[in-house]
Amino acid sequence: MDKNLNIVSFDVPYPPNYGGVIDVFYKLKELHNFGVKIHLHTFEYGRGKHKELENICESVTYYKRNMSPFLFFSKTPFIVLSRKNKKLLQNIQKSNFPILFEGLHTTFYQKKVINKTYVRTHNIEHNFYYGLAKSETNFLKKIFFYSETKKLDPYEKILKKVDGVFSISKNEQVYFKKKYGNKSIYVPAFHDASFKKHKTIKGKYVLWHGDLRVSDNIKAALFLINVFKKSNFSLKIASSKENTSIINKIKKTKNIDFVNLKSDRDLGNLFENAHVNVLLTYQKTGIKLKLLNSLYKGKFIIANSNMIEDTGLEKLCELANTKDEILIKTKELFDHNFTSNIIGKRKLVLTDFDPKNSAKKIIETIFTL
Repeated sequence: MDKNLNIVSFDVPYPPNYGGVIDVFYKLKELHNFGVKIHLHTFEYGRGKHKELENICESVTYYKRNMSPFLFFSKTPFIVLSRKNKKLLQNIQKSNFPILFEGLHTTFYQKKVINKTYVRTHNIEHNFYYGLAKSETNFLKKIFFYSETKKLDPYEKILKKVDGVFSISKNEQVYFKKKYGNKSIYVPAFHDASFKKHKTIKGKYVLWHGDLRVSDNIKAALFLINVFKKSNFSLKIASSKENTSIINKIKKTKNIDFVNLKSDRDLGNLFENAHVNVLLTYQKTGIKLKLLNSLYKGKFIIANSNMIEDTGLEKLCELANTKDEILIKTKELFDHNFTSNIIGKRKLVLTDFDPKNSAKKIIETIFTL
């Protein structure tokens, strides 16, 4: 019997180059490998249309996102209301295929359909937006994030109406199970689970990478510039998005460079030649896909508490929270070679994050229960 599934994505999940869409893209890929016929519905607002998605989906339909500022005045969160599109409702009502909504963002029509519905929670969204508000320095953006925080908290109750919730981290599973019972299931984040074969056992520099449109990442990058600017280590700040304030700070240093990421290959080359990857976050939400990606593709990792606590990956990283701790750990790691024994240890721990097992959980839940 064919397994057909509607998946509604908050953004075009290709290329898989930032946290949320990494989970969506590799989920599509794994479900496809298990024979699920995916009918992808995705909002497009800048990332374009991609034939690569047609190779793993039965159908791909794109929808416009409504970015009108007047939506800010609604009681419904902007991230939800801006993804209201009548064509989407019409298309998902054409069949009785179950629907997997990616994030609360895409759930506007959950109450309008009779299909079985499931939600992949990418964060505890009101906590996530509260964290963004605290990190944000732009006054208007800060107001927006605080406004979304207040709206998302009560809106989350829509999860009471769905048939299943797929949480992305162990920590958040505790929260969702307490609120919504046994229909909440922990499904580890989907990602590219192939280990990079390193040509060298010693890298040349320290690497930080992230989306510099996000306030949490901007704060992390600025902090690391301050940490390393007077050190003897070379630091590379890499992003597919440029940020003027960060580039101006970098220009005042001699040992820090900005690298504009134009493709996955660019990031792969940086991983190959970096000895230490530094990962920081100022909010403990979900699981950072860049942490998993760095464990598969990079050499040594230094991370702060918010990045690794309650992930099950603590033993694979060096913990450092302050400027001095980061510099001490960096010096220690440059005195060591990155060996096959370290990769072997990672492989053992990361079996718990095997995307094939995550896909099986979703299939068993949607098509068996």
